Amino acid sequence: MQAIPQQTPAAGRRPPQLTVITNDDDAKIALYRMARIVYAETRAQSLRSVEALAAMTVNLCEKTGRTLQDVVKDESVFESLSKNSARHKDLLVDSSRADFQMCLRVVRRTLSGRRGADGRSPDLVCGATCFHREENLPEWAAAKGYIAQVDGLLFYA
Repeated sequence: MQAIPQQTPAAGRRPPQLTVITNDDDAKIALYRMARIVYAETRAQSLRSVEALAAMTVNLCEKTGRTLQDVVKDESVFESLSKNSARHKDLLVDSSRADFQMCLRVVRRTLSGRRGADGRSPDLVCGATCFHREENLPEWAAAKGYIAQVDGLLFYA
């Protein structure tokens, strides 16, 4: 990790105490990106919705052979990645918030294969690889039947 100080402001003003932190660890970058996406998509409404979306993301990686780094950049999977989405601003959540920290813990546990409290890996979404919120109906969903519903999120295989 390397800290990069921000530019100094005009003379007479105190510089803001901001530091941009960069990280060269791709796995950690993907972990935080996925946690931010899970937060933005669920707004940490409940532990179950966070666990469900994390499981779906892992299912998508496993079933398609795509890397997590690739999946967490895909706007066609996650609406919040689109700059036009009302949820896009939620990607910038303060990482010290308790609800974001819950998302981070769930994502870390899911990626390590320990999804459940008993150490096993339950799949709350029955192998689903895509989702949408119940207030939206994307074209692709009309031809499919959902296989799981968790707190307003509909999951499909």
